[in-house]
Amino acid sequence: MELAKAYYSIKEVSEIAHIKPHVIRYWESEFKALKPKKTHGGRRRYSIEDLKLLLIIKKLLYEDGYTIKGARRKVAQLKKSGSGQIELPFEELKAGKVLVEVKRNLRAILDLLGE
Repeated sequence: MELAKAYYSIKEVSEIAHIKPHVIRYWESEFKALKPKKTHGGRRRYSIEDLKLLLIIKKLLYEDGYTIKGARRKVAQLKKSGSGQIELPFEELKAGKVLVEVKRNLRAILDLLGE
């Protein structure tokens, strides 16, 4: 699956990955590997790699039952091995992207209608 943009805002990442923005910010403080670029104004810009890492962390915590500490170790192992291979829920990612697009289209229609 290919995503169209090079960088995404925290709101877009939140909608695509189904993770609340405050949770994403918390995970940034807990996982050193998760470091999105920031604009001069301090806004976070997430790359595709950041998004993949968020999905790995989400899977480890919510599906596999890891603690934050255990997930941190697992992410470090994956980074060290260079594999980064863990089964990611790409269907969920694709569905999230579709929902974001539908939302944008609905907003555009509302704008056209003047509401």
